Amino acid sequence: MVQALEEIIPRDIPRAFQLLKEMNESVQQVTQLVDNMLARVKRGEVSTDKGLSFLEVKYHMLLSYLINLTYVVLRKCSGEKIEDDPAIDRLVEIRTVLEKMRPIDHKLKYQIDKLVKTAITGSTNSQDPSNFRANPANMISKLGEEEVSESGSEQEEPTGAKQDRTGVYVPPKLAAVHYDGDENKTDRQQRILERAKKRALNTSMIQELREEYLDTPMEITHESSKRAVLSHQRREREE
Repeated sequence: MVQALEEIIPRDIPRAFQLLKEMNESVQQVTQLVDNMLARVKRGEVSTDKGLSFLEVKYHMLLSYLINLTYVVLRKCSGEKIEDDPAIDRLVEIRTVLEKMRPIDHKLKYQIDKLVKTAITGSTNSQDPSNFRANPANMISKLGEEEVSESGSEQEEPTGAKQDRTGVYVPPKLAAVHYDGDENKTDRQQRILERAKKRALNTSMIQELREEYLDTPMEITHESSKRAVLSHQRREREE
């Protein structure tokens, strides 16, 4: 185990120094960017009055997450224990909140990008799909004009001459039919023959013959008793 560590540590040291160098460069860039942004805000060049509270909460959570993460990394690099450290619980809590905010962030991304682009360029895109949505205000005036025109025409026309003038296409009501495009003449005749057989078996005469000559038990229902009475009356008339 000691030999393995002695082999791993020298190999990872150059990579660790490279990562630390990249972190220092990134920190310097972020610090410069934040200082410039704060200076612009203090000079009144950037207004922060009408911001989105959602983004404000998100950025506060990200900043708190980075602070706690940096603290944990510092303790680990110093060889100190991080077990049962409150920073670990805060990291878990912040990470959970950020994961819960991700779907909301995804839904607001288009609107936020649109507002930022409008604020930077000072104009909107005429080809934006959201510009082609329905405007309810325009529909009210047109509906009012249609009602006035319809009421006027109804007064002029006699009763019973009212027609649909909306211009909306109403498809005809078609009954469902069996598709027989793939059937040939033999299949069609076979289907007709089977349908005729089923119709014949359902007749009262065939039912009486089945009840008379077959050994199967007869189901006593209201229909069967009525059928038996009618059969008895018919036999009496024939005699």
